Amino acid sequence: METEHSLLAARARIHAALGDPARLAIVDALTLGDASPGEIARALDIPTNLVAHHVKVLTDAGLVARGRSEGDRRRTYLRLQPAALSALAPPPLTGVHRVVFVCTHNSARSQLAAALWKRRTDGDTASAGTRPASRVHPRAVAVAHRHALDLDPTGTAHVDDVVRDDDLVVAVCDNAHEELTGPVRPRLHWSVPDPVRVDTDEAFEAAYADLADRVDRLAPAASSGDTR
Repeated sequence: METEHSLLAARARIHAALGDPARLAIVDALTLGDASPGEIARALDIPTNLVAHHVKVLTDAGLVARGRSEGDRRRTYLRLQPAALSALAPPPLTGVHRVVFVCTHNSARSQLAAALWKRRTDGDTASAGTRPASRVHPRAVAVAHRHALDLDPTGTAHVDDVVRDDDLVVAVCDNAHEELTGPVRPRLHWSVPDPVRVDTDEAFEAAYADLADRVDRLAPAASSGDTR
């Protein structure tokens, strides 16, 4: 817990350092190349004393490093530290071997999410429902077909028959998230509106787009050999 707090504090310092427009402009200026404080002042039209202040804040946050010129030793060059910027992202989810998407009937959202995950990551995935229907909803099959997703129209299942202890369980509907309070508990919750309630092609397309965006955001954070 202490380590997590330290990491959060370090990330907060970086966010705070970038919260000033002038400091963000300095970071932008150093993204592709190094520069002296004087060159930064001229390029951004900022007084040199303010540049010195902003550079100190950025240096203290670990975003910028100083180095002496090998030519004129009186000159200092500023260099961006890309690793500090990468630390802005939340830490990855470790030990993810399989992702299981769960909704109520396992007839639309969870099916589409699992198909999207398989295409996006080529990793191990499954879907299930708290009260599974007998088949996948025809409009879910149709939207999957339109987007070239591999989806079995008869393949619904109950969470008790699918979920294993080491699965990353993602509830893709509010009902499943609120119902699963026993041994099977979602680690993540995606509040995706139920397209079946509206039952139009547009509603299913909207659910597909929402799920695709969320899968794209989750995939890089799930670190294991199965979801690379």
